[in-house]
Amino acid sequence: MLLENAFSEKARITIENINHKEEMRLYYQINYTLTDVPDDEAYFHAQFRRSNPTEGSIHTLVDGIKGKGHYVGTYMAWRVTDNCWWGEGEIKFYMDGDKEYPTICGTGAEDYFCGSYNFENPHTRQYQEFTTPYAGMHQVIRPDGLYKAVTAFGLYRWHILDPVRFDKDLKITIQDLGWRHDWRYHNQKSDISSTTFWYQTEPHAKFPPLPAKDDLEIPRW
Repeated sequence: MLLENAFSEKARITIENINHKEEMRLYYQINYTLTDVPDDEAYFHAQFRRSNPTEGSIHTLVDGIKGKGHYVGTYMAWRVTDNCWWGEGEIKFYMDGDKEYPTICGTGAEDYFCGSYNFENPHTRQYQEFTTPYAGMHQVIRPDGLYKAVTAFGLYRWHILDPVRFDKDLKITIQDLGWRHDWRYHNQKSDISSTTFWYQTEPHAKFPPLPAKDDLEIPRW
């Protein structure tokens, strides 16, 4: 996925090694073009959040966006702690003054990531990884019967052809909702991390602080 960010005066890119006990080897490449930037140019933004576990069975992908722009991408790392179907939660886009009811309300996590029907391969009866240019579930980490006791998923959705445009503000949440064995909804407490991507005019609202090292870690066992 190619994302471009404008800058009118200067740019600074930093990478921090928060694990000070181990050395880090880094390879990188930065490409840029010097050109005129209009005063109303939208700037690229990205934000990471983690809920471990989710509270009220809600994961907030982003909140407090103020300004005019368009939303272009979602990446989620989802570790499920239950044995039942886990992806029934609705993604909700609250924009431009929405309060109780969002302008956009999805029909389930599986539908938002364009998987549907449990992400299940009907022949193997297992979760099926898949990738497309704009949506996919590219990673399934399966239990091994020993230390890996839960299933985890990597999912993405790029709103390139269908950007979500807002004029004043934006908040996005997704329900951590599954099924019980008797087909009733189940409010889960999953471990969900997300990175969101959007463009907006400046200035932008203050970002929440990034989690500390131990709050970012996924224990090995």
